[in-house]
Amino acid sequence: MQALSTFKLVALTLAAGATVLLASCSGLPQKTDETAGWSTNKLYSEAQDSMASADWAKCAKYFEQVQGRDPFGPHAQQAQLNVAYCNYRDSEQSQANTAIDRFIKLHPDHPDIAYAYYLKGLINFNDDLGLFGRWGGQDMSERDPKALLDSYDSFKAVVDKYPNSKYAPDAAQRMRYIINALASHEVYSAQYYYKRGAYLAAINRAQAAILQYKNSPATEEALHVMVQSYQAIGNKQLAEDTQRVLAATFPDSPYVTGRARVGTTKPWWQIW
Repeated sequence: MQALSTFKLVALTLAAGATVLLASCSGLPQKTDETAGWSTNKLYSEAQDSMASADWAKCAKYFEQVQGRDPFGPHAQQAQLNVAYCNYRDSEQSQANTAIDRFIKLHPDHPDIAYAYYLKGLINFNDDLGLFGRWGGQDMSERDPKALLDSYDSFKAVVDKYPNSKYAPDAAQRMRYIINALASHEVYSAQYYYKRGAYLAAINRAQAAILQYKNSPATEEALHVMVQSYQAIGNKQLAEDTQRVLAATFPDSPYVTGRARVGTTKPWWQIW
């Protein structure tokens, strides 16, 4: 009986403490929605102001609220498009992709559909290598190419479906950039295998760069990796044949002349 009474006392004490805690919490200031009393027009105007002042997180939030409050209103479609842009500028790639994919699916005939595909390409293009990437000398060819492939498909949609749009010329230029990046990615992989003694794998990746991405700047380096790899496995004939192709295709290459290039140039991927 004494143990039971003790248990009841502890239970009552805990219950009383919880009641006091809840009461004290109820007195804390509650976060309010500053936009609660705003009209849709005011909300849209504030969202535009936030976008103009580069407050990307706030403009994404406000444009999302415009859609939620008036999904069939005059600002809803533009707000949805702007959500994707603000998230893109805020480096929120996943949210930006979700928003732009939804826009393209729901509004395939929208007057700004060419821009929507172009924006989707920009979202996945992601030219910003980041602080540590630049300090470490990393370029886009060293990273997973999936996002670049998605970006290429989006830019290709602009060029193929909307060739007369103002976004087509830049989309075409970025497509060439991506082809160079993908080719360089193959060469980077070939170099990786060569350095680790996997010479046949190095040859295969270098050949992939040459065959899949013809006339890209990475072809020169791919041929050189093949020469080195053939030499490493003792195939003198193929090494000499590949060296002749390298010399015929890139007669001024330092791998042919034995001289370093004069002057300094930017890496191939720094074109903007």
